[in-house]
Amino acid sequence: MKKNTYGIIGLGRFGTELSIELAKAGAELLVIDRDEEKVQLLREYTENALIVKNFDKKALTEAGVQNCDTVIICISDHIDTSILTTLTVVGLGVKQVIAKALSAEHAAILEKLGATVVRPEADMALRLAHKLESSSVLDFVLLSERISITKLQCPKSFIGVNVEKANLRKNYSVNIIAIESGKDLYEIVLPDYVFKENDILFLSGSTAALNKISALE
Repeated sequence: MKKNTYGIIGLGRFGTELSIELAKAGAELLVIDRDEEKVQLLREYTENALIVKNFDKKALTEAGVQNCDTVIICISDHIDTSILTTLTVVGLGVKQVIAKALSAEHAAILEKLGATVVRPEADMALRLAHKLESSSVLDFVLLSERISITKLQCPKSFIGVNVEKANLRKNYSVNIIAIESGKDLYEIVLPDYVFKENDILFLSGSTAALNKISALE
């Protein structure tokens, strides 16, 4: 099976960490930056680490960006460069273009250009806020504006009640993805499963719905 090839443009903190983690996972990588020192660091992880001074169509084509299955544009400090580079990469016909955005306005522009947008700082802030505002929330991931996933300590009011009776879908508009109970992980949760003390629930739903259930005692 052919491996997906990833292109990373911009080796700031986010781009560098992303590149290293993908390389550790065995992915085929092309990494690009203007800074020779940053590129040199990534050569420990991939042979395809290139210094490119201008992110224009000619330079990116010569680097081979158009051959990547996915390109992640990790430029956000210079919004004009981010927008122009995203426009260029989309124009090269790359299957999936992901771009890092600095603000909601920046994100809106990148989305209109055809990129999938990530906002790491905003996502981390949201996750931290959810963990701080509820001691039962162990983790929180925003998948889109409409759906999120939370890892939640089982509310005390559920203990001793089975899944069918608790009916989280009807009563709270959330779905159970999985339950971690001690050393056991239940990826298929049956209606007769009885919630236990210290169970960890993995739930999906709207942010509002997840906030509601995380507030339960």
